[in-house]
Amino acid sequence: MIDRRLKKAYVEITNRCNKSCSFCHGTKRVPRDMTAEEFARVLNELQGVTEYIYLHVLGEPLCHPRIIEFIKTATERGFKVSVTTNGTLLTDSLLDSGVYKVQISLHSFEEDDERAHREYLEGVFDFSQRASKKGILVSLRLWNLNSEASNSLVEGMLEERFPKPWRVGRDNSFTLESNLFLNYANRFEWPDINAHDNGERLFCYGLRDQIGILADGTVVPCCLDAEGDIPLGNVYTTSMADIMSSPRAKAVYDGFSKRQATEELCRKCSYAKKFHK
Repeated sequence: MIDRRLKKAYVEITNRCNKSCSFCHGTKRVPRDMTAEEFARVLNELQGVTEYIYLHVLGEPLCHPRIIEFIKTATERGFKVSVTTNGTLLTDSLLDSGVYKVQISLHSFEEDDERAHREYLEGVFDFSQRASKKGILVSLRLWNLNSEASNSLVEGMLEERFPKPWRVGRDNSFTLESNLFLNYANRFEWPDINAHDNGERLFCYGLRDQIGILADGTVVPCCLDAEGDIPLGNVYTTSMADIMSSPRAKAVYDGFSKRQATEELCRKCSYAKKFHK
């Protein structure tokens, strides 16, 4: 029996994507979609473990041909489902799927064609307003503040569609309309097994408030383990209770309790440094 609940589980229903963004880690893994049977198994194992499911690790979840079915199934089972998307494949079928939240990465559009960029943003804004009016939470994300990318077009069109003043929230977030939010953040570097080692002294919320489940069923401590470098077990063949109580999982959890990173990938994660004080 799992002795603690998690705030969220990141479920990668596909590792395929229709774009190749410069900020994305990408993957060397074989392209794969979760089957309906595999997704049902994931839901069974997450029941009682968490209420929130985020359809994201790598890949574009809207590439999955059965995503609407998956969202409806999870919602009927009592889960609150969030979708993280690049916004290029948005569909109105999402509006009646029962989805709880849609997070749209505006920084994922990197083409130089201004007309195409404007059309993309208009489509995202139109969808966002329709969704927010139906009670769906929508988060527009600009996570490139410390990069060379220019946000001038995006910010200009945001102000045209959603006139200021915007209500200020926490951590560089703003409320544009009811249920519709804008979130700014710095671009971060994905942890990489070949990156600089930051040392063992570290804290992270991996296995403390979240886990990740890759498309092939591999369970990892967090949503940033893009290659499955810290495999804790496979949820298709092993219960989540056994995976969470495995020696490797316990070592990761207990290590962070002592502000120590037991895994090499964790020591090479710059994002985790924001949690370590």
